[in-house]
Amino acid sequence: MDSIGVKSTKREQFLDITREVQEYLSSNKMNSGVLTLYCSHTTAGLTINEGADPSVVRDILVNLERLIPRNGDYQHMEGNSDAHIKSSLMGPSLQLIVDNGRLMLGTWQKIFFTEFDGPRSRKVWLKWTTG
Repeated sequence: MDSIGVKSTKREQFLDITREVQEYLSSNKMNSGVLTLYCSHTTAGLTINEGADPSVVRDILVNLERLIPRNGDYQHMEGNSDAHIKSSLMGPSLQLIVDNGRLMLGTWQKIFFTEFDGPRSRKVWLKWTTG
């Protein structure tokens, strides 16, 4: 199993990791199969969404904050309960179809690492399965 490093610079941030994932496929000559991405952090996650218009990411972050405020009715003592909840909504993993060495993403889709308790240095694990 391999990994790619991700470094956030804000408490809440969507980081586009599409290029790094595609470079991983290319450098390892992976042709057709399924690539699983896994985030082993409880206050971060992974998602696929539009990457062409940055206002989409802004809208998601603003409305997650509205739905799950940083200072809510939480009992967790570390002060990051909102990050745990947002991470659960995004999810810890993605499965991506790869054909002829290319990610089968839609025209506007990008892969995002979602940070909710940064800034931090994180890892995304990658597992290849041939198909």
